[in-house]
Amino acid sequence: MRIKVTLTLISALVFFRSSAQITLTNPVKLELPDELVVLKRTDLEKKTGPIASGKYITIKKAGGVPMVIQFDDLNGDGRWDEAAFLYSFKPNEKLVLKPVITDAPATVKAVVRAHVRQMRKNADNTFGPAVDKDTMPVNAQPTDFSKQALPPYLTEGPAWENDKVGFRLYFDVRNGKDIWGKTTTRMVLDEVGADTAKNYHHQADWGMDILKVGASLGAGSLALEVKLPNGKDTLVRLGGQHIEQVTYEKVADGSVRAICRLHYKNWTIAEGMAPVSVTEEIHIWGGQYFYESRVTVAGAPANAKLVTGIVNLHSKQVHELNAKGSKAIYTYDVQSENKDKLGMAVVMPAVQVAATATTPNANTDVQNTYVIKANITNAKPVVYRFYAGWEKSDTRFTTAEGFKQFLLSEINRMGASIWK
Repeated sequence: MRIKVTLTLISALVFFRSSAQITLTNPVKLELPDELVVLKRTDLEKKTGPIASGKYITIKKAGGVPMVIQFDDLNGDGRWDEAAFLYSFKPNEKLVLKPVITDAPATVKAVVRAHVRQMRKNADNTFGPAVDKDTMPVNAQPTDFSKQALPPYLTEGPAWENDKVGFRLYFDVRNGKDIWGKTTTRMVLDEVGADTAKNYHHQADWGMDILKVGASLGAGSLALEVKLPNGKDTLVRLGGQHIEQVTYEKVADGSVRAICRLHYKNWTIAEGMAPVSVTEEIHIWGGQYFYESRVTVAGAPANAKLVTGIVNLHSKQVHELNAKGSKAIYTYDVQSENKDKLGMAVVMPAVQVAATATTPNANTDVQNTYVIKANITNAKPVVYRFYAGWEKSDTRFTTAEGFKQFLLSEINRMGASIWK
């Protein structure tokens, strides 16, 4: 759901000052817990006037308690571009807020509900602090754990989490995404994998790694479907040794949401084809069982399709949902590494979807995957959400019907406007 935001101007008599009034409207007869509200600085300034460098806004709830607001500099120019907060709406609720320009963010004790990190291994087999940027060596191979106990990056690459679920990316030629099933609300991925005595493939008090990825697209990894110069259609994984450079960039990391970008420069699809560049921006925020990915492809061949999907190593059937301007593929089965029930889904705007399919399970770069294909428009991102519903995280995920109804409520909550 995109909450309808209305900025109106209220005139004040004293010193001709004015203040912005923000009206947030929940247009559906549903409760919307932990809805992400994002206010762009440019939109706010149309009503408040210029917000000087080093200045912020404060918004108070009824009763005078300031909201927890995260201020994010998305373009790295030293000024925040967006103010983000979470709010739980009642059905059809209309909420009127008045932002006030302040010298500093409101001092509010905030629980951290989202986190992203990339940590490199030190020479003494500890892991250093999270880095803001990192570059993967060309043709970096997966760690051979029979020869070394720890990988060069904590949990083999970037990881992002919220208070419900977590994910990671293998920062090597596999470029696969994996799932951390969580049974705690606290942020744990700075600790997981740092101690070889604690195997994250076994359930702990916080949860565990619950997915086997193999040669699949795992939990929403990426590939490109193209027609080769010889006329043959092929599916090529975003990974391997034919990418000039892969970089990680932390964009935002706060109590409300976390954002990172992955840049893939000059990806050679096949001999005789011009290179392609890809930027994936990953968002996660508190209270949700998904991450949202925004993928921009530059230089894609004509009629190429961006492809993502769900591993099907342990699932017997894929299901589809079409409603409210969204299309979803999902699975539900005894398919976690803990041998218990796990539902997974990819939800995408229906207008972007070109087709769905199932990959072969042998003799191809991408195997064991239910895929959803998206049309590519230059400079316009393909957007999708990947959901993970582990039965140990939430009782709604203990049955197939429970997971299906959860997805339907999510799609209904989004409505078509979520993708605009």
